[in-house]
Amino acid sequence: MLASSTATAETARRPVARKEPSKLKFTLREMRRYKMAYLMVSPFYIIFATFTIAPVILSFLLSFTSFDLLQPPIWIGLDNYLRLFLDDELFLRTVQNTFMLALLTGPAGFIMSFTIAWFLNELSPRIRAVATLIFFAPSLAGGANLIWTLIFSSDAYGFANSFLMGNNFIDSPILWFNNETYLIPLIVIISLWGSLGAGFLGNIAGLQVVDRSLYEAGAVDGVKNRWQELWYITLPSMKSMLLFSAIMTITGSFGIGGLITGLAGFPSVNYRAHTIMHHLEDFGGMRFEVGYASAIATILFALMIGANVVVQKMLNKLGR
Repeated sequence: MLASSTATAETARRPVARKEPSKLKFTLREMRRYKMAYLMVSPFYIIFATFTIAPVILSFLLSFTSFDLLQPPIWIGLDNYLRLFLDDELFLRTVQNTFMLALLTGPAGFIMSFTIAWFLNELSPRIRAVATLIFFAPSLAGGANLIWTLIFSSDAYGFANSFLMGNNFIDSPILWFNNETYLIPLIVIISLWGSLGAGFLGNIAGLQVVDRSLYEAGAVDGVKNRWQELWYITLPSMKSMLLFSAIMTITGSFGIGGLITGLAGFPSVNYRAHTIMHHLEDFGGMRFEVGYASAIATILFALMIGANVVVQKMLNKLGR
């Protein structure tokens, strides 16, 4: 009898385990709790949903239709996708060109932007601010294409041709952007020159917020040089900014169609630099085959999402 009463008393004193609320209930409760904060940011979410999410969903739905902007869309199922991969030989070439340019400019641009940001971070604040503006300026220059067009003009008055002919390296002007041999290297160089944009600023910001005490702790734990500091302390401490920079740089490399059009025209010589963006512009903006263009846009969107996933998995391995 005594043992039974003791067990009952211990059970009464034992705290009752509470059931954790579901994610939906927890989210709704937090939204009610911070309703004023959500109200303040609601204009951004409304604009983002209206002009980003809704067009993506609409484009995906239109990719299963035949639509020319004049007549109502006609549901045709997977015909657009079958046409893309089975009948459209130029599309397969655009995929190859897009991946080639993305692999050449995306990772290289990311590494270059981080390397320059790392070196600039070692300068004094005033010098760093001026140097950051100098390196960031190319991404803001609206006339960048004009500058490069003047340098690599196809006549004898272009700076490159004038220099080469004046020093007897060549006898006649080189048609830089109309020559398949020079087109891709020039596009890669120009793209890298202008790749120091938001990703570059993200790296600068990430380097500024690394806790300096970590370097002192690392020295105590056996970190001996700057390269070990970079690998074991700096990179793991700025994963979020590295991810932002990588996404901005590598994903942006899939959409350099505007740069190519400004330099090499539309289409480029023998479709040498014809990308998915050009194919999308051709069918959506010139032929008005909106359903087919939506299928192309969906494929491009999927490639960008895949690139983001790969980059995120690679950066998550830092510091492990």
